[in-house]
Amino acid sequence: MLDTKLYSLLKVYECGSFGAAAKKLSITQPAVSHHIKALEEELGVCLFDRQSGGIIVTREGEAVIKCAKKMLGLYNGLRQDLQDGRSLVSHLTVGVTHTAESNPIAEALAMYCDQNDDVTIKIITGSIKNLYNKLKSYEVDLAVVEGRIPDPGIHYLPLGTDSLVLAVSARHPFAGRNMVTLNELKRERMILRLPNSGTRNLFTANLESNNLSIYDFNVVLELDNIATIKELIRQGFGVSILPKSVCLNELKTGEIAVLPVENLSMMREINLAYQKEFSQVDVLRGIADCYHDALRSYFK
Repeated sequence: MLDTKLYSLLKVYECGSFGAAAKKLSITQPAVSHHIKALEEELGVCLFDRQSGGIIVTREGEAVIKCAKKMLGLYNGLRQDLQDGRSLVSHLTVGVTHTAESNPIAEALAMYCDQNDDVTIKIITGSIKNLYNKLKSYEVDLAVVEGRIPDPGIHYLPLGTDSLVLAVSARHPFAGRNMVTLNELKRERMILRLPNSGTRNLFTANLESNNLSIYDFNVVLELDNIATIKELIRQGFGVSILPKSVCLNELKTGEIAVLPVENLSMMREINLAYQKEFSQVDVLRGIADCYHDALRSYFK
């Protein structure tokens, strides 16, 4: 069992106070304080700066918390592996970005479970940075991400490529076009992902390569929910830059049209990321095959 002091540490970090952590753990606040003090004495560091307005994690505390998350992830993984060995059921936790949540990956994971009765999958969403942190701390087994990071501990299985396109209503004058120019796009009402999204960052980087800024465009709405963005596009409230993979269903039904933007080459890889210790190669290949099958179903 993981040291109870580490459970208290992680809960204080999560809740932001000793009192709230005690309630979550169903123990007294003095007990939580004792756990933290004992851990500080054991490690010889100060984990939190206590202030009148709350607590602030110290630099040493951040390092200990990072390690504690990894230890908890490994412990939970061990428990799950042992349980899987008894029940002959494999449990996987897969992290996906908001983009991947809206493209065929969810369908591919459902297909994989349907084809493998002994497998259950939990899907969680988050930013790419958040998913990598969870992957490194063993909170997720796999992560579907756009692009790669230079980390020798992370391995990748390529699923394919995706491109950012201009998405417009099927009734929009651009719908029958093969391409739109940047000057034409400047006159459109744009609905974009939030600035911290990979989609937004790739679009911004391509604009900068053409000596343009996002402020040269008429951005009327910013939000992170792709389904909402597509609904607003369908209703004609604006146009957006989106990955083509998230528009496949709407393209098939004819509700949305997509087209490239002149001088913008916005391509990126879609990868299945995993820790180098992940040994179930058959699972990786199986998910990749289901992803490709799901993609093909949109183009029949």
